Amino acid sequence: MTPAQAERIAQFRKMAQDDPENELGHFGLGKALWEAGEFAEAIPAFEQAITLNAEFSKAYQYLGECYARLGKRDKALEVFQRGYEVADRRGDRVPRDEIAQWIRQLGGQVPSPQQTSLTSETATGFRCQRPGCPAGPFARPLPAPPMNDELGRQVYERICADCWRDWLAMGIKVINELRLDLSDESGQRTYEMYMKQYLGLE
Repeated sequence: MTPAQAERIAQFRKMAQDDPENELGHFGLGKALWEAGEFAEAIPAFEQAITLNAEFSKAYQYLGECYARLGKRDKALEVFQRGYEVADRRGDRVPRDEIAQWIRQLGGQVPSPQQTSLTSETATGFRCQRPGCPAGPFARPLPAPPMNDELGRQVYERICADCWRDWLAMGIKVINELRLDLSDESGQRTYEMYMKQYLGLE
């Protein structure tokens, strides 16, 4: 584990402890541990993220990968099957397809994709790409990019108004907990890193 990885793990561990009801904090901790190769330690973090948000398709993907890399094939397949169904129902195509690849690699049977149709008159047609967004087909798009740069364009195209509002509240916690100075380039980079992690833009 590199010093940078250890620092990131410590930051996300603190975030998860300070706000235990925030599934993104636990997911961020799990992902930081996963990136450092600490698969066994990452499992409880991903499981907690799923406990808090059963629609968190990306958390299923990483949790299944942890079990697979630890040689726990049956448990990995169980998690991947659940994750595939969640991702398919939500229309999260990238996690769904990556989960399908793992199921095949482990010799499992990939479920058949379910055809879904939006029949509700309140469906917006905009699908938020933040992992675990609860709005599904009812997500409301932002009226305009929140920043005048490439990151602002990505947020506008991929993230719904409610998830952006949630990030603004979480961003204040990040600034306070990490004591970030946004007038400093290093502070800005750290803030953007957490924003991308929270919104699933990495």
